[in-house]
Amino acid sequence: MKQGGPRVTQPNQAQAELWNNQAGQNWVEQNAMLDRLFAPFEPLLVDAVQGATAVLDIGCGAGATTFAVARSLGAPGRCTGADISAPLIELARRKAVETGADNTEFLVADAQQHAFQPAAFDAVISRFGVMFFDDPVAAFANLRRASRTDATLACIVWRGAAENPFMTAAERAAAPLLAEAPPRDPDAPGQFAFADRDRVGAILSAAGWRDVDFQPLDVACAMPTPALDTYAARMGPVSLVLPSLDEDRRRAVVEAARRGFEPFVIDGAARFTAACWRVRGRA
Repeated sequence: MKQGGPRVTQPNQAQAELWNNQAGQNWVEQNAMLDRLFAPFEPLLVDAVQGATAVLDIGCGAGATTFAVARSLGAPGRCTGADISAPLIELARRKAVETGADNTEFLVADAQQHAFQPAAFDAVISRFGVMFFDDPVAAFANLRRASRTDATLACIVWRGAAENPFMTAAERAAAPLLAEAPPRDPDAPGQFAFADRDRVGAILSAAGWRDVDFQPLDVACAMPTPALDTYAARMGPVSLVLPSLDEDRRRAVVEAARRGFEPFVIDGAARFTAACWRVRGRA
């Protein structure tokens, strides 16, 4: 009788499954709202790649930052967006066709292991897209191989949960109703995995990047109040638990999460400060 062996998992399999199923579809459906929410970060990355001609955007989602950088480069510059989520890349490709963004390219790719052309890029950027790798040293070493000598690395990542209360408001408010929801592991792949600058600096150095520095950013963001219910139900850790709940409990959790945002609502919008690091380095 054959015995089943241990299940073999691929690098970043959990993230691939998440972003190619409901989470990816949720972000596709809420793309317009999310692009507006995070638009203040686009100029920061555009500024970081001045003079570049070939830029790689990691965790590009539906391409907002990729398009912004491509516009700034002009011809013959080119910006390539890579994301593990096929639904988001499909949307990015549609947008490229609709807007005539001929100097963009979009790849469904796990940046930790994708075979990028060696020394193809003179800048690597990311807006909230590099905190999700199972093996971040391997991922950034792979990106280093894809980069030319002296290429720029410029990433925006979240600082800690304590400095970003809006981002944890829903799960904190709903916690009494969700005893089965696991607490966040700050070092596990996820939103706040790059909060510790010493840990991130060690990761980048081990991966072959040099002259790494960290600049704290505190960026004002706003979300229209009508979007909060959808945000509570479709984004973040609370949304991942909801499918397992019955209808009454699901409704109670969403309502609790919605109440968690109330302290942030001012003049018809939820207003908060995004506490981030701008991480820079050289190949």
